[in-house]
Formats: sequence, structure tokens, C-alpha cells
Amino acid sequence: MSTERQPASDTEKWASLIEAVAQNQDRAAFTMLFEHFAPRVKTFMRRSGEGEASADELAQEALLMVWRKATLFDPQRAGAAAWIFTIARNLRIDALRRGKRTTANTTSDVDVEFQVDESPQPDARLATAQAETRVRAALSELSQDQLSVVELSFFQEKAHADIAQILQIPLGTVKSRLRLAMNRLRNVLNELS
Repeated sequence: MSTERQPASDTEKWASLIEAVAQNQDRAAFTMLFEHFAPRVKTFMRRSGEGEASADELAQEALLMVWRKATLFDPQRAGAAAWIFTIARNLRIDALRRGKRTTANTTSDVDVEFQVDESPQPDARLATAQAETRVRAALSELSQDQLSVVELSFFQEKAHADIAQILQIPLGTVKSRLRLAMNRLRNVLNELS
């Protein structure tokens, strides 16, 4: 029997793999992260409106960024999946901005005069940042069991039956934990508003 502690959940598993990449540049750990998250990030990019080639490129770039920035990962602030998808989302935003700059450079001065600035207004950006802070605070109020179910359901987009199989718990328990977690999140968010 091994005395080495095994990760209790996928959340801990991914976090420990990122830690191995950060500390030892562990290629095997990175390969596991890549094989799991690259297709999911690519799907996320496709659902966000990217074309096949662009989604594939952004997914690869996101995972490369995970390799480079693994030392910045803090499991106390976010789960591994949330951290990786935040990197992916930010890369997509950067790509969209680069695309806008390229099209802006090809327009004439007259066209520029009639372009509408579609970037979020400062108050909208502030409201979004405040909402993200409230959601992070609310997530920290959940039990580890509830947080695991929420992460699998919403961040990794797993079906309830898949979550039950992954966590090795009954389907009814998955649904119960998810319902309790959502009620807890709703209450905490209402308190923080």
C-alpha cells in the first residue's frame, strides 16, 4: 500500500499536474493536461464563434500559455479548469482585438469617422469585474463536495451521469449537491449584492 496521497478529485488531479509542470517542467504531466483540456478549449472557442482553424490555434496557444505560466497558478484562487479557461478566454479577446486593429488600419479616414465603438464602457467593465469577484467569493463558500460537482457540471460541461461516474456517487447525490450548491450560491450572491 502506498503512503503517497492520491488526489481526491479531478480538480486536485489537474492542480497537481499544473504544479508538476511549474516545478519540474514535467512533460508527462503537461501531456495529460493537453490531452484533456485542448479539445475542451477548442470546443469552447468554436462555441464562442471561432472557425475551426482559429479555434485549434487558440486552443494550442492557451495550453502553451499554461506551460509557460504554470508557476502563476494558485489553486486557492481558482480551480485548474477555471484557470485554463480564463487563459483561453483572454487569448480569444486578444485575438479579437488584434483583428479589430487590422480592420481599422485598412479603412479610410472617412470610414473611421462613422465606425461605432463596440468596446465595453468603463462602467460595464467595472460591473463585470465586481460580478466576477462576487462569484469567486460565493464559490469559496461551497463545500468541497459541492464545488467539485459545480466545476464538473459548469466548467467542464459534464452530464450529471458522467459526474456520478467520475465522483463514484449516486446520480441523485450529484443532483442534490448541485441543487444545494446553486441555492447556496444564490443566497451568498444576494447577500453580497
